[in-house]
Amino acid sequence: SDPERLKRFEKESRAASALNHPAIVTIYDIGETDGVSWIAMELVDGKTLRELLASGALPVKRLLQLATSVAEGLAKAHEAGIVHRDLKPENVMVTKDGLVKILDFGLAKPATARRESIHATHAPETVTNPGMVIGTVGYMSPEQATGSPVDFRSDQFSFGSLLYEMVTGQRAFQRKTGVDTLAAIINDEPEPV
Repeated sequence: SDPERLKRFEKESRAASALNHPAIVTIYDIGETDGVSWIAMELVDGKTLRELLASGALPVKRLLQLATSVAEGLAKAHEAGIVHRDLKPENVMVTKDGLVKILDFGLAKPATARRESIHATHAPETVTNPGMVIGTVGYMSPEQATGSPVDFRSDQFSFGSLLYEMVTGQRAFQRKTGVDTLAAIINDEPEPV
């Protein structure tokens, strides 16, 4: 209902819809019908990386294949000046054919150097309120956790957290509470692999 939020949502979604890469979900259209804003995107038939990780670490060959595709998709977005800000296993789909699709680029933002505040909770899928850092506590970068400006390096940190989990079957910075997890992201190193 906030016109400023809607304007930013549309601007960021249109920027993300310009991305064309096999590892990035395709956004076909953005619009509004009867006061409801919507995004029409490619249907990805498969499983999330979270579902694949439910049984633990991935075999190395499979891990490398998936990680390479995610890295290539992120590189394409970064070349276009788009920072995802919420890379996590729930936002990576693997099709039945084994192809990777990075989701939720509609929540991404063009890279800018502006200070943002943070509101974070412990829930794994939690994203922040509009106008604040978009991210999930266990996967956000130290810059996001401290409310500092973010750029492509923030996504690289999140990608590293994703890789850690793919290799070990454990989250890199998981602690008892969201606040403890944020503190670990800012101050600690993950347990060595």
